[in-house]
Amino acid sequence: MFTGIIEGVGRLIAKRAVGGGLAFDIEAEFELSDPQEGESIAVSGVCLTAYNIRERKFSVDVSPETLSRTRLGSIRQGSRAHLERALKLSDRLGGHIVSGHVDCMALVKQRQDLGDYTLFTFSMPESLDRYVIEKGSIAVDGVSLTVNSCETGMFSVSVIPHTLHFTTLAALKAGHKVNIEVDIFGKYIEKLLLTPAKSSA
Repeated sequence: MFTGIIEGVGRLIAKRAVGGGLAFDIEAEFELSDPQEGESIAVSGVCLTAYNIRERKFSVDVSPETLSRTRLGSIRQGSRAHLERALKLSDRLGGHIVSGHVDCMALVKQRQDLGDYTLFTFSMPESLDRYVIEKGSIAVDGVSLTVNSCETGMFSVSVIPHTLHFTTLAALKAGHKVNIEVDIFGKYIEKLLLTPAKSSA
């Protein structure tokens, strides 16, 4: 589990095909303290298993399923990606509960620079509309953000200067794709309400 509070940025230093999927070698721009071989690291919002961890460098495998649901397949060597290591029980929950299981890709429809703030409007599949609410939480490329407004197949977020400075969101323009994870609690509540209870008899 993650919080959507990005720990830092990493750079893709190598990319290769492996058994129908891909393998990435990534170098973080920050220290990976107390590294644990096989630990979970979210890469642009996608939960992946890290191995061959050496100082700031590590490798991850990206399965065909993950490639079909995320934009990781289009990331080029040299590109930068958000990194967040898995949540510890003792950590502050500064963002919201993020699983690292991306629901879809969204398209940047509009970017508006409004003084110190930047308003992004995204389009995404209408099938996920019911999980996006005004003032609710959403993860965009792994970054925990608050939904400004939403309508059919669209939502907008306002990004503060601090977030723009410490993430790659500053480089987003109309036409770019991002990974989206909607609020996981909405999906659990929906299933509980819609699934008939089974008799214990």
